[in-house]
Amino acid sequence: MKNFLLILLAFFAILSCQKEEQTPVAKKTTDSIFYLDSQWKNQDGKTIHLKDLKGKNLAIVMIFTSCKTSCPLLVADMKKVYNQLDKSKIKNTNLVLISIDPINDTPEVLKKFAQDRNIYGDPWTFLVSDDESIREFANVLAVKYKQISPIEFSHSNLITIFDRNGEMVDQQEGAGVNSDAIAKKLNELN
Repeated sequence: MKNFLLILLAFFAILSCQKEEQTPVAKKTTDSIFYLDSQWKNQDGKTIHLKDLKGKNLAIVMIFTSCKTSCPLLVADMKKVYNQLDKSKIKNTNLVLISIDPINDTPEVLKKFAQDRNIYGDPWTFLVSDDESIREFANVLAVKYKQISPIEFSHSNLITIFDRNGEMVDQQEGAGVNSDAIAKKLNELN
């Protein structure tokens, strides 16, 4: 009987040492913009968080609607990117324009701006928030901006690409950027 108990105990010891099959765990990262907790208003006045954009690849640019110099070029670049996206990728892509001018760029102004340029509706999203949230997001993108008059800003010209998890995968600098490279990168993303 003593041997039987020892064999039984050894059997349970062996079972408890076997490695359990584990299902793969999704990669967790803190490099995602979706961890930013700021609130934004879109062009329709709806309050959202950046995490609400999760699940789609993003091309993001920071502009202000009263700009007469580089912002029109950045908007044109985003339109070129849109026109170069594979039709099958458009449903998985969100083209986001974020205002750096919360005083003048209300949701109503953003909506009219989008409609006037025929960039209203999917996959286009316009966002505005408070100064602190805009500055925080600009810092994440390495966008520098400074208000130089009540309706004029000096700012960096960057288009940034994020994957579905909100992780930065590419960034192009300059008004008149290489829209081919941006569209190509978006088309390569899942």
